[in-house]
Amino acid sequence: MRILIDGDGCPVIDATIAIATFFKLECLILCDASHVFTKPGATTIQFSKGPDSVDFALVNMVKKDDIVITQDYGLAAMCLARLARVMSQNGLEYDSFNIDSLLLARHTAKKIRMAGGRLKGPKKRNSEQDTEFVCKLKAIIQEMIATNKGKI
Repeated sequence: MRILIDGDGCPVIDATIAIATFFKLECLILCDASHVFTKPGATTIQFSKGPDSVDFALVNMVKKDDIVITQDYGLAAMCLARLARVMSQNGLEYDSFNIDSLLLARHTAKKIRMAGGRLKGPKKRNSEQDTEFVCKLKAIIQEMIATNKGKI
């Protein structure tokens, strides 16, 4: 079990690294060349700039029982197909029950924007979202440890 972070614009990198360190899990941050940073407790892997270069690299690296942190529904769907656990930066776990409706909503929003429509952006991030993320990530890890009888 590893944690892979879609690092481009992810606000919960530090919290994720702290949790990975606590549970002694490998933590990988994947980002493109325009986001250069090093974080103790994690390995940063950079990829060339380009549409979806990080997403495709992450999908190729992810394994069964890895945990992926991303806000990209398309990437989430591909990781679910590889039997990973996937969650958003707000603590929402993507699964086979919600991913189709999320992808449909993304598609509908894109059609509205392409037709000249405008949509409201996301609300400003708050501490409750951070708390929810931390609680959910810890719960997923604890569940996976219990399911695998302590083998990580």
